Amino acid sequence: MRQVARSLDRLESVSNFAEFVRAFTEFGGGMVELARLTAERRADLRDERRRAQVAAARNVLERSTLMLLTSSKTCMRHPTSASARENRDTVFCQMRRAMDLIHYVVRDGLPGHEEQSHEAAQWEAGTALGALRGLTGQVRTARARGGADITRRRSLASTLRALVERTHDFTDSAYTSHEHRQRILALAERIAYELERLVAVAVSLEEQGASGTATALESACTGATSAASELERALVAAARDQARDLAPLADEAKRLASDLAYIASSCGERESERLHNIASRLHEQLDHIIEVCKLLRHIALSETLQVSAKFAEINLRIYGPQVVTAARTLAAHPGSTAARENLDVFVDMWAWLLADAARLARELLDLTDDRPDKQQYSSLPRPGKHGTTSKPLKAVRLDSDEQAKIAKSGLEMKMMSSEMDAETEKWQGAAADENNDIVKRAKNMSSMAFAMYQFTKGEGRLNTTQDLFTQAEYFAEEANRLYKIVRQFSYQVPAGATKKELLEHLDKVPTYVQQLQFTVKEPTVGRAATFSKVDNVIQETKHLMNVISKVVTTCFDCANKYSLCMPERVPMHWKPNLQKASTYKSENSVLNG
Repeated sequence: MRQVARSLDRLESVSNFAEFVRAFTEFGGGMVELARLTAERRADLRDERRRAQVAAARNVLERSTLMLLTSSKTCMRHPTSASARENRDTVFCQMRRAMDLIHYVVRDGLPGHEEQSHEAAQWEAGTALGALRGLTGQVRTARARGGADITRRRSLASTLRALVERTHDFTDSAYTSHEHRQRILALAERIAYELERLVAVAVSLEEQGASGTATALESACTGATSAASELERALVAAARDQARDLAPLADEAKRLASDLAYIASSCGERESERLHNIASRLHEQLDHIIEVCKLLRHIALSETLQVSAKFAEINLRIYGPQVVTAARTLAAHPGSTAARENLDVFVDMWAWLLADAARLARELLDLTDDRPDKQQYSSLPRPGKHGTTSKPLKAVRLDSDEQAKIAKSGLEMKMMSSEMDAETEKWQGAAADENNDIVKRAKNMSSMAFAMYQFTKGEGRLNTTQDLFTQAEYFAEEANRLYKIVRQFSYQVPAGATKKELLEHLDKVPTYVQQLQFTVKEPTVGRAATFSKVDNVIQETKHLMNVISKVVTTCFDCANKYSLCMPERVPMHWKPNLQKASTYKSENSVLNG
């Protein structure tokens, strides 16, 4: 962790792009090691909340890495731009916060740092349902003990204050309906009244030992627990009502971000009023989505979901406005490739965060749905035509354990993808032009590798294992095309050490291509075998990506050293039509639906 922190400090202080590329490579190595260590630490943690916090912090670090690259590059290209610097500084700040959280969780498990019981109570009381259940538990204790002493009465009063404060998030929200608001307020008043009765009876028992108070105590306790149950149902209903709106809200927010990016890139500052109007609407949507996430955390039934909701809210609050900031940078520098790429990356992050929020809403809607006819096993496969095959009802993603197992390989591939992007950008201004075929194909492969990395996180456009295998096949084909182009280019390179190095790297490409193709075509049966194949495909793709990166770097070294002409690009669409993929059908969705 110290290595990552040091390399992050170095990245923040570099003054030129070449130095940044070297520092970013060092940072990537540290991130890979951190991913391994946090995966091991997370597996050792017994506390559900701690595991969820480590996973959330890792998610922030990994997602922020590409933004760190593009925002830093934009800041170096436009050093006087305040908006570019704001983008970069925000990313650095978030990554440091994530590392601080990981450090805190690791420290929390060491001798002398056990504060878990006290903090767990505070965390639980931080949600409306947690405060409600804490209050119910205290009331039941009072009933069992036949009263409550002064310490327990103070604890009841404190828990009631916490509960009322949490319900303000519901009643103060502009998006809570009038009916829900009035019912929540009425039930909160009723709980306060029942607790006053309970305290009065407890005081009477303590001071006078009054007869007949047992019945009064039972009545007050029953009234308080009944009101608490009704309030819980009312809070869940209010949150569910808003959660249903989250999917269309997210779709609209994504559309607004796309409109913002289009106006910023095509119109620049000439359309500043339109830019401002769309930015204002985007902020409104953001505020609404954050409100929904806040309410979802209050009704989360597990600590994992509470952590997910909390981080969804935090990440949206911090990174959401940065989409507008990135758009302003591009509007001020409409011809800037760096600013364009930076905005694209922030828009992608925006889409990821919205998808996280929508997924969270779906999970909580499902978990809080108390219909008696609800299908508990709707994701199980149904028999095939002859009862011997199975086809899943819907696509699912890797579970958390499977994601942890391939996290290191996926992150290593992501780092290679980012390094290749940085390397091609470095050479575009020197030895390559806009039609450079090697640059374009290298970027295509980088994009494919990044999509495969997203699959390991349960994100992106690759939804099933079949999608991943199809993408890997296209990746191998593109590597083979790049090999042929570079082989032709190598004939221009004069004999010498540089050409020898180029050919040494290049000659490894066919071997890695064949290994990847063989792995993709290997048949599997069952979930465990298919997951093993996923891991192997990621590993082979990573090996091929590594040698391709070396080929591209050496190739451009040759072009720069000998002033050689680079091959021009013939347009080719590499993206697979995943809907029409027809190979490996026996494996389709065995693991990921």
